[in-house]
Amino acid sequence: MRAAALCTAAGSMLLTTLTAAPADGAPHTADAAERRGTAVAAARARAAGIDFGTCPADQGAPDGMECGTVTVPLDYAHPDGKRIKLTVSRAQATHKDPRNSKRKVPRQGALVFNPGGPGASGMYFPLSARLPEWKRIAAAYDLVGYAPRGVGRSAPLSCQDPEQLPTGPAQAPTHPSTAFKEKRIAEAKAYARGCALRAGSALRYYNSLNNARDLDVLRAALGEEKLTFMGASYGTYFGALYATLFPSHVRRLVLDAPVNPDPAQIWYRNNLGQSAAFEDRWADFREWIARHDDVYGLGDTAEKVRRSYESARTRLAAEPAGGKVGPGQLQGVLLSAGYYDDYWPSRAEALSAYLKGDPKPLVQLATPGPETAAESENLNAVYTAVECNDAPWPADWAEWDRDNTRLARVAPFETWENVWMNLPCAYWQAPRQQPVDVRTGPGELPPTLILAAERDAAAPYDGALEMRRRLADSVLVTERDAGTHGIAAGPNACVNAHLEAYLLDGRLPARHASCAPHPEPEPETARGEALRDQLKGEGDPL
Repeated sequence: MRAAALCTAAGSMLLTTLTAAPADGAPHTADAAERRGTAVAAARARAAGIDFGTCPADQGAPDGMECGTVTVPLDYAHPDGKRIKLTVSRAQATHKDPRNSKRKVPRQGALVFNPGGPGASGMYFPLSARLPEWKRIAAAYDLVGYAPRGVGRSAPLSCQDPEQLPTGPAQAPTHPSTAFKEKRIAEAKAYARGCALRAGSALRYYNSLNNARDLDVLRAALGEEKLTFMGASYGTYFGALYATLFPSHVRRLVLDAPVNPDPAQIWYRNNLGQSAAFEDRWADFREWIARHDDVYGLGDTAEKVRRSYESARTRLAAEPAGGKVGPGQLQGVLLSAGYYDDYWPSRAEALSAYLKGDPKPLVQLATPGPETAAESENLNAVYTAVECNDAPWPADWAEWDRDNTRLARVAPFETWENVWMNLPCAYWQAPRQQPVDVRTGPGELPPTLILAAERDAAAPYDGALEMRRRLADSVLVTERDAGTHGIAAGPNACVNAHLEAYLLDGRLPARHASCAPHPEPEPETARGEALRDQLKGEGDPL
């Protein structure tokens, strides 16, 4: 959902000619009543604190992780009106220096994390304390996660009955017919109606500005005078909003895999750019498969691998695997490889096995269990509500059709699936906001660390450049020639050294820094998929 930086040359030229995001007014300026309401809510939260205790049994939280709640207004303009509770998790600072067992590390406060989405939960973030990459940071900070408004137990939002989610095989035409488009338009209209009916008048309050305000109330409830925050993906956007609205409340700020915060990009044009960028990342994945043709047998060039993929799509359209997996599910499985290269081995193996007559690996990846249906429905509901509420979207289908038909000619892999994900915003029934002009001047905000992978498709690199331009005194650390979506505390020691230096000592590079890419995965390995997904609240659409 962000504007492309590293799309194909043809795609880059095309994006400059596509219709600009609709606008029916100047960028939003935070209302004085909402600002006063935030101050009232924060004062109440500071007085109440958070009564951390045992986490709910069904969360499977290990020893050392605590849970609690913080109360926030549904509508910050009316802080005495309806209030909702957000769930919060914590692992207290260990004080243990992994490099010196005799040294007791002093506590620096709470580090609050959001994994993105919109719609992803950070409740499992405190488990990061157990990972080697986090141990030095976990020694100095309480690791705090939470479920944003609408997510999980935090006043959950729903747009349809989870039992009515489609479970059968889906088609995913790269050049859909008029009849197919009309069917998806009808579904988008029905979904938008469902959101309005289920949420009622509360629907409008699920937005990024309120996510930023909630963050300030959480800061106060934790007893922190200034916030140390790390946001990934979409979490970088409302982290930047927080910095714009409350710059004096920031202690340290890490923005990992930033979205493009330009108001003109929120969110329609950002989604066009994301679709273009995924085409290049899909090519990266195919080239890796081709280099390991002796393992997968899908072709020794990227083009031959693409033909193998198209062959699988054709076969699945005629006879879905396991009666459940069609071309749409296959595309979804391979799209996840565009986010994380440690998914490449398992996805390549599933495609290879299917074409060799064994559909089981593909079916296993493509058909999550029924216990995840409610979580998936909730994530999609929050994602849709936040993006649709945040900004104007084109209301004329002809504009969507024109822009995406042109884009799909050079970026067919993800373009139309991204359209169907976001199309309810064309028929949204809640009032739209105008995006805030994210921006801070010199000295207004403490020095900020921005992390980005150069070939990230979900958050194309131009978003990081734009974020750095808008936040004065920020420094960008780039992982060159890499495309993992979110690089903090991952496999790149150079990136991790910058992260630790900043969070532990407040040190940043003088200006811009870059790191060599982390090693590509080997065919037989798929490092830590399940654990990483749990910690990051995957799968976040952004």
